[in-house]
Amino acid sequence: MTSLTLAQKGTPLPYVPGALAEYANSVSPGTFSVKWQEGSSLKDKDKAANAVIATDNGEEIVGQGPTVAYILRFLPQMSPEVSQWLTFSLEQLGTAAAFKDLEQAFAQLDQHLQMRSYLAGYTVTAADVAVWGALRASAIFQRNLKLESQQVLGEALMRWYVHISTQPFVECLSESLAQLQANSSKKGSSGEKKAADQGKFDLGLENVEYGKVVTRFPPEPSGYMHIGHAKAALLNEYFARLYNGKFIVRFDDSNPSKEKSEFEDAITEDLRLLGIAGDKITHTSDYFQTIYEYALQLIRSGGAYVDDTDKERIKEERMDGIASRCRDQSVEENLERFEQMRLGTEMGERCCLRAKISVDCPNKAMRDPVIYRCKPVPHHRTGTAWKIYPTYDFCCPIVDSLEGVTHALRSMEYRDRNPLYAWFFPALNLRPVAIQDFSRMNFVYTLLSKRKLQWFVDNGRVTGWDDPRFPTVRGIRRRGMTIEALRQYVLMQGASQKNMLLEWDKIWSLNKKIIDPVAPRHTALLKRELVPATIVGGPAESYIKQVPKHKKNPELGTKQTVFSPLVFVDQADAATFAVNEEITLMDWGNAIVSNIERIDNVVTGLTLQLHLEGDFKTTKKKITWLGQDSAMHPVEALLVDYDYLITKKKLEEDDEIIDVLTPVTEFDEPAIVDANVGNLSKGSIIQLERRGYYIVDKLPNESELGLITLIKIPDGKASSMASKHNQNETNAPAPSKKSQKAAKSSKNQKKQDPDAALGLPRPEDVCNMYKTDPMYGDVKLANPKDISSMYETNKFY
Repeated sequence: MTSLTLAQKGTPLPYVPGALAEYANSVSPGTFSVKWQEGSSLKDKDKAANAVIATDNGEEIVGQGPTVAYILRFLPQMSPEVSQWLTFSLEQLGTAAAFKDLEQAFAQLDQHLQMRSYLAGYTVTAADVAVWGALRASAIFQRNLKLESQQVLGEALMRWYVHISTQPFVECLSESLAQLQANSSKKGSSGEKKAADQGKFDLGLENVEYGKVVTRFPPEPSGYMHIGHAKAALLNEYFARLYNGKFIVRFDDSNPSKEKSEFEDAITEDLRLLGIAGDKITHTSDYFQTIYEYALQLIRSGGAYVDDTDKERIKEERMDGIASRCRDQSVEENLERFEQMRLGTEMGERCCLRAKISVDCPNKAMRDPVIYRCKPVPHHRTGTAWKIYPTYDFCCPIVDSLEGVTHALRSMEYRDRNPLYAWFFPALNLRPVAIQDFSRMNFVYTLLSKRKLQWFVDNGRVTGWDDPRFPTVRGIRRRGMTIEALRQYVLMQGASQKNMLLEWDKIWSLNKKIIDPVAPRHTALLKRELVPATIVGGPAESYIKQVPKHKKNPELGTKQTVFSPLVFVDQADAATFAVNEEITLMDWGNAIVSNIERIDNVVTGLTLQLHLEGDFKTTKKKITWLGQDSAMHPVEALLVDYDYLITKKKLEEDDEIIDVLTPVTEFDEPAIVDANVGNLSKGSIIQLERRGYYIVDKLPNESELGLITLIKIPDGKASSMASKHNQNETNAPAPSKKSQKAAKSSKNQKKQDPDAALGLPRPEDVCNMYKTDPMYGDVKLANPKDISSMYETNKFY
């Protein structure tokens, strides 16, 4: 087998030949053996020797350019476009390029990737591999990527880079580098700071041994996975795969009063959808007997005692640093009481087992925490076998140690409990586990607390845990979030320990970049005051024509479009027309408005003179329309959009949910869509021309109204991410009937105005000076810009 050796500190860093070699292995397994070697050169004092190939016949090829040329022989024949990008990667992205030249190269890449997922074609090619390698080797690019500098790199380029970084050939290249770094760390010879595969993922894991790293994701099956859980799962899996280790999915089912098999099944399904597969799936309940024996061991060693003090008093004493009256009980008495707990007796139910650590430690998590409680309720896996259950703080370090976990990665909300986690290892004579924090993902206008999310479910504020307004994996998927976008976004966030309140715009913008190139284009018109338009100079009879579903992606195929002598247009468009104005009917051609019929300022009919020789570039108004044919009728649909569930960007500790509820959070509008939409399957993502992206949520047979239901997908723009509650109500879409009922209910639950009891009349009830009617009725004024330029001036400064 031909071998490729890469210099860990070569100039440039040899990611281009390394990535191409691993890509060649993905095409034809076993083509190259790739390994990294310490140092800046593979030949004494030869700086160009950052990469060396040793062939089977003894030939040696040295340097980045020659090794790349040799590797390309083993790849499929390349198109001219791929060849151009290869040259671009080696020349314009080379380390010798000045910053100004690199900035221009970044801009060129960003512009090219605006509507593309890959540089050339619709799958990964050698072009993507080589350019990714050059960017990975560029210190300037990596520094700006770490700073998330969209101004320098561009959003499209950053999105593409993160996506390519998740490809298998990159993982293989990273694994071989990680193995070298792990060996260097073990030897302690280099004494230099390790380079991370991605700067944002450098958690500084200690005592790393390649092939022996074990991480775990321990969800509690008491609810559905939300976006914060997704980050924890993806990061734990990422580091396990990075070091060629093992990843365990363990259900922490130690609280039977909250857990259900339904939640466990849902979490398993969500992990599968995220592409996360555990090498092993376990349950904390598998270890109940072992954990119980460790509790007995702790009692016998004097490290725990049984307390029958009531719950509220225990809480007060812990806060005030006061020792429990049960703290100095004998071992024998504690064992007897613990047995009463195990049996679930009346006395046992009043007791709990507490670790004997400290009474007044500044870290209150260490103040004799409860580690076992008596709950005589059936468990969804063990039935009635147990009446006592360990707390998460007690069972987690025990099971982590027993299952061979080497690194426990969890969010920073547990930071105060880290010393408690570490305390149990020496106390129980267990193998210690290294623990590492990463920041939690918090979003504006969003609740991630299971307890608070449960409140919305229990009070009928949402349709369930998969409601599109929920931050659960199922909720955001139902609203149109792709799994690829979710994975990429989490990887972009990395393992930072900096707590931030994130906006939703970036993740939805990233999602748009992914769906836009592959979303078929369709047409929708609002049913409200729909306008019929007679086409003069058009077809005498309707006919059907095949047109592309996506003009920039012919691979999506074609759709059927009806061209007829009578078409329909939106009232919002028709209301802006003037007689003799030339407009463009999208996908047909230009037309001149020859007549407008109105009743009470509402357009009731149009006559359009087809003018196909007209130039669409000269018209200001490009409108959507729908024709009709006996064989292809437009389909009735319901267009649905949502607002945030709460009105505050960040909830404070003393905020009550009922006080920050958004009155109306669901908006729907009846519409008609082109007949092709009727053939779509549930979950299909489309773009409705001039309206945005939508996902098929319900088919007609699943809808109460018998309509196909389309949910609007946020696109990351400020207008779509702003809280509708704060916008002018006249510009907001119509609230759904469900939301109107919820808003009424919400008002009834809110605290009454203290002044209401005074019985004072409202100003408008006693005087009309506060309200005036328009003198000339509802008159629609023309836009000054359309009739004169005198109203528009440039800014002085």
